[in-house]
Amino acid sequence: MRSKFGKIKGDRVIWVIVFLLSLLSFLAVYSSTGTLAYKYQGGNTEYYMFKHALILLFGLLFMYLAHRLKYTYYSRIFQVALYVAIPLLLLTLLFGLNLNDAKRVLPLPFGLTFQTSDLAKITLIVYLARMLSKKQEDIKDFKSAFLPLMLPVILVTGLIFVANFSTAALLFVTSLVLIFIGGVKIKYILGMIGIGLVVMSIGIAILFALPEGQQGRVGTWKNRITSYIDGSSGENYQLDQAKIAIATGGIFGKMPGNSTQRNFLPHPYSDFIFAIIVEEYGLVGGSFVVLLYLILFFRSVKIVTKAPGTFGAFLTIGVGFSLVFQAMINMGVAVGLLPTTGQPLPLISMGGTSIWFTSLAIGIILSVSKENDQIAADALVQPVNQTVNG
Repeated sequence: MRSKFGKIKGDRVIWVIVFLLSLLSFLAVYSSTGTLAYKYQGGNTEYYMFKHALILLFGLLFMYLAHRLKYTYYSRIFQVALYVAIPLLLLTLLFGLNLNDAKRVLPLPFGLTFQTSDLAKITLIVYLARMLSKKQEDIKDFKSAFLPLMLPVILVTGLIFVANFSTAALLFVTSLVLIFIGGVKIKYILGMIGIGLVVMSIGIAILFALPEGQQGRVGTWKNRITSYIDGSSGENYQLDQAKIAIATGGIFGKMPGNSTQRNFLPHPYSDFIFAIIVEEYGLVGGSFVVLLYLILFFRSVKIVTKAPGTFGAFLTIGVGFSLVFQAMINMGVAVGLLPTTGQPLPLISMGGTSIWFTSLAIGIILSVSKENDQIAADALVQPVNQTVNG
């Protein structure tokens, strides 16, 4: 690998995982977009295949460029990006495209859209890694450490919460996990969780009390939660179809391209793509996907243990946990363990900005890994030089 691609550095196992997930993504998206192609592209099933392939190629390019840049530069880059992401989130709430009673994306030229929460997620994680590395000396202090860490978290997740509860919740949990690992007092974190639950409960109770026609996105949350709890098939159509896909997949699946539930699932190429993977590749294929994400997290933890500085360590664990946590939520929804959230499966689900920011996140992890390898190589060369000079 080094002889042919000498400029590709970093953890080789992660590169292999990226290749395997990208390949599986290409196959699964092509298989699951047939209905979409007949509905919007006159039966041209290759349209979404080529579009997704192009998005994946750009994602791999972003990953390559991100891993070539020294990870310490991301500290300053995303410090500035935070001041861009927050106004963009506000702009999305005010002028974003209204899709399913939620304003999550900004319209771009050529019919493209930009999901601002994707930028906000990685920006907040990098910001927290930067602040935690700088605040280690007084990390136990409430005023000088905890407040500067939590205020951006509350602001960013609050702006996302209005239109995308699941993304806000995922980012909030990731932030608290990172802050906990950073050494903040547990009583502050528990207190913030308690306050967050109380405020969220009051807000939801008020919104639920509104007339049915004025609930908007909250009405969607309400239907998803109640249908998940009571199992009503009328409101639980997506989960029912996903369970059928998984049940009929068996041990080895129906083989690629033979899914039947792709014709019934509303979003087989994004939210429920894991169900299609299990249907076509069986329990073996589904378990393999889970294993890939677990290995990705394990390799991220291994990189953390060798990171040359606290910023690199916090950066890697924050980004790695976020990606794998999101993957587990998506797969948990597909198998019926969780109510529908709308979270894509990282690097597999069809998408634009979600794949690109996932690629950027993995590129950052590889950048830290590359630095670890360079330090290890320098440590081996130094004794040799001393021996020669001696």
